[in-house]
Amino acid sequence: MFLIVGLGNPGRAYEGTRHNAGFLVIDRLSQDLEAPVEQKKFTALIGRAQIGAAKVMLVKPQTFMNLSGESVRRIFEYYQLEQTEEVIVVHDDLDLPFPALRLKAGGGHGGHKGLLSVIHHLGSPDFLRVRVGIGKPVEKEVTERHVLDPFTREEAKLLPAVVTTAAAAVSKIVSSGIQAAMNQYNGSTINNFSEEV
Repeated sequence: MFLIVGLGNPGRAYEGTRHNAGFLVIDRLSQDLEAPVEQKKFTALIGRAQIGAAKVMLVKPQTFMNLSGESVRRIFEYYQLEQTEEVIVVHDDLDLPFPALRLKAGGGHGGHKGLLSVIHHLGSPDFLRVRVGIGKPVEKEVTERHVLDPFTREEAKLLPAVVTTAAAAVSKIVSSGIQAAMNQYNGSTINNFSEEV
């Protein structure tokens, strides 16, 4: 089984913000797989689905971002998963420009408090990541405000296509493995995305 975890902050005040890009991708997968993410368990909202022959669990932690790993660890242990490579974390990334998308196996946290929490609670950085670029503000002092702000009007035009592609990348990881998914998605750009994609 794969745990597909979208990182974000719960609550209406954070809906549609850049920091909630992971939640948006989980919502898209939920829609595509006809798997409501509504069950409250493990301090998270979860939904069960299948991608190809693989069972997956869609997870939206309902702690705040810096505690996201608590839910991930509880689910990982409850279902007795053995490898952290069975965890796919979808998250926003300041180091990538919007609307870039990159897939990665393992690595550091780059200052992302949600990733830091997942690494801490799993005891390993060796999980899979789908990184959704949100760009970095010119002034470091406004970084926190940047991640908690909504996408701009221009970004919002591209956002549905970005989310759709990220969801497809997650499905590709599950069905074909991380290397095949990286080969397909890491070399492409999203500059030609449109609302119709």
